[in-house]
Amino acid sequence: MSQRFDADLTACADLVRRADPDRFMAAMAAPVAARAVLFPVYAFNVEVARAPWVTQEPMIAEMRLQWWADALDEIAAGGLVRRHEVVTPLAHVLDAPGAALLADLVEARRWDIARDPFEDAVQFTQYIETTSGNLMQAAVRALGPAAPEVARDAGYALGLANWFRAIPALEAAGRKPLVDGRPEAVQALAKDGLVRLRRARGARGQVSHTAGAAFLPLWLAGPLLRQAARDPRAVAEGRLAVAPARARLSLMVRALSGRW
Repeated sequence: MSQRFDADLTACADLVRRADPDRFMAAMAAPVAARAVLFPVYAFNVEVARAPWVTQEPMIAEMRLQWWADALDEIAAGGLVRRHEVVTPLAHVLDAPGAALLADLVEARRWDIARDPFEDAVQFTQYIETTSGNLMQAAVRALGPAAPEVARDAGYALGLANWFRAIPALEAAGRKPLVDGRPEAVQALAKDGLVRLRRARGARGQVSHTAGAAFLPLWLAGPLLRQAARDPRAVAEGRLAVAPARARLSLMVRALSGRW
């Protein structure tokens, strides 16, 4: 966390600002030292999440994901790491277990290339846990001590909220993003996400102060999941949103209080 903001870190921050504004705002609300850790992790996530979508050729998408998998292998090995504006600063903040978490995330993203529907609820949960959950765990691990199960629950709640917001775009792209898209099934999913969010927040004592910055992206998860539970049709209709002024106030309060 002693990294200075050189050209690579600035490039990571700019990538996150453009592609993932919610996580960018959360990182900017974190202490300066934490930003140097969070921006490379979040920039990695942007690159990997969009890799399956920037081409119609599955082979090219596979090659893009494999490039990131190979970079993570280099980081985990602790030797020479390829020069890249995201990989280079990422190598400064990840240990081998952190790199392994993100390697599993890369593997999960291969589902986005195949574009098949989820087989069942178990596969859907695993996908959200391995993408959003592993990202949260890796960010937490890079910052400070915390119970992995707390980050896993928090990451799932955040991932589910973000997935709900993405459903109209996914459906427009010909995807079937939910195992069961009926309103009652969406409502049940939202309630499950809220249970896991409350469980994570109830275990704040198992998260160190330094690691807490990685949980700030949760600022919108609660309001979005509660809205989905109250009005599940809002998910498919693309009406899931939080007023910008309320969202900014919520982030400010949570950042100042430390009660993510």
